[in-house]
Amino acid sequence: MTNKLNKTIISLITPFIIFSIFSCSDPIPQDPEHVKEIDDWHAKRIENLKKETGWLNLVGLFWLEEGKNKIGSDKSMDIIFPEGKADDYIGTIIKSGEYLTFITNPASENFSESKRVKTIALQSDNEENTTYLTHKTLKWHIIKRGDRYGIRLKDLEAELLTTFKGIERYPVSLDWKIEAETIPYDTPKQIIIPSIIGTKDTVLVENYIQFVFNGNAYKLDPQTSGNRFFIIFADETNGKETYGAGRFLYVDGPDSSSNKFTLDFNKAYNPPCAFTEYATCPLPPKDNYLKLEIEAGEKNWGNH
Repeated sequence: MTNKLNKTIISLITPFIIFSIFSCSDPIPQDPEHVKEIDDWHAKRIENLKKETGWLNLVGLFWLEEGKNKIGSDKSMDIIFPEGKADDYIGTIIKSGEYLTFITNPASENFSESKRVKTIALQSDNEENTTYLTHKTLKWHIIKRGDRYGIRLKDLEAELLTTFKGIERYPVSLDWKIEAETIPYDTPKQIIIPSIIGTKDTVLVENYIQFVFNGNAYKLDPQTSGNRFFIIFADETNGKETYGAGRFLYVDGPDSSSNKFTLDFNKAYNPPCAFTEYATCPLPPKDNYLKLEIEAGEKNWGNH
């Protein structure tokens, strides 16, 4: 009789315990218009990743040596393109300091701007008219990082384009749409932007960003592009729920009448290196490591 009574009491109490647990948890503060704005932004982000200019089709990064660099899928080549995707011997890049020339193997078809090429001077991504070459489903161009030149190779029919299922995100929250302000440094500051491949760029920063979260003040050193800020930051979710080498964030800066603007971490996103080992991503400068768990924006993707 006692056991039956106990079971009856437990069965009556349990639903109230469950209700109490869920009713006491704080709901995520949201605004429908803000949620739609972030969802639309993220959908555009996924669309851009899948484009020809995106990162999901990147399949190779090859650094060039001084002199001749023979290219093709044959194992004897200096630079080996994917087997089955390229001719055994495509052609040769001749590097002479900062000058690069591509000479096509006459038996191979290579194109630039839809025109078949025989010999062509190559301009890198640091120059205005970057040279893009295509061969079958492959597209490639020269990148310059520091004093090094390399081939960035894309496959316009890469497998990842069809298997990619999107990026997990934190729930959109107004908690992470924060009013921030820009504050000028007494003296402009030189910051070092390291990269995943070991290069270092120096950037002049005239203003820093300050924001307050849960009563604590935090600062970030941004890079500026017109009236926009580009922020490379790290936080205490990195290596756990988010990409280990930090995330990126673009925001519109303040107008001329104020130093206030909105810092929306719901738009924090993964750098290209989260998707491919062939990118050359910048890393957060040392003062952009936040002692804070920013539970907003994109979570990690894959195993890079």
